[in-house]
Parts: sequence; structure tokens; C-alpha cells
Amino acid sequence: MRFIVKVIVVAFALWLTTFIVAGVNVVPYEDTTIATVLTYLLIALIFGLVNAIVGTFIRVIAFPLYVLTLGLISFIVNGLLLLLVAWISDLMGFGLVIEGFWWGVLGALVMGIISWLIGLIVRPSSSSSD
Repeated sequence: MRFIVKVIVVAFALWLTTFIVAGVNVVPYEDTTIATVLTYLLIALIFGLVNAIVGTFIRVIAFPLYVLTLGLISFIVNGLLLLLVAWISDLMGFGLVIEGFWWGVLGALVMGIISWLIGLIVRPSSSSSD
């Protein structure tokens, strides 16, 4: 259930990012509302898988660079992961379109901030009032 909520949050964050960042766009597989929503959800699913598999591997291998740059390398890594998602979705014939590397970095930054803000709202509080 938590994974589904995360995918929906990332899809919504990606949708908002396409309005804020000019170099990040989504091309649905069909020109209908349902196809557009499914495209955003599919891209969010791909992003979650890429981030979980490739992102974790890169973060473990590049740990010394994270320490050396005080974590600033994470902007570059997240931008590259977003570009990887764009490449994978392009192989499918639809999906995420990023106009360049720096647009990818900016898109990943904006998407991360929006996802974090939405996560603060969606996340249940740790105290329960039974």
C-alpha cells in the first residue's frame, strides 16, 4: 500500500514539475485524459524502480564522493537517474522527455522538493489517538 501511495505522489510531483520546469515534458501514449494519467503513473513506477535499484547501487558505490562533496553530488546523481527514466520511457515510445542534462538536474530537484512537500501532507502522523 505504501508503494502505491509513493508512486501516486511521485506521479503528481512529476505532473507539477512539468508545469514549473520548461525542459521537462511528458508525452502520453494517447491523447486522452486516462492515457495521460496512466503515462504519469507508469513513469512514476519506472522512476521508483530505477531509483530503488540503480540509485541505491550508485549511492553505495559513490559514498566517498557524497562525503567529499557534502552531498552535493546527489543533485547530479538524481538528474542522471531522471535522464535514465526518460531514456527507458523513450524506448517504450512514450513518456518523459528531458531537453538536456541541466534540465534533468533541475527537474529532479523540483520533483524532489514537491514529493517531499506532498509526503509531509500524505504521511500519517506518528501519534495515534485510539
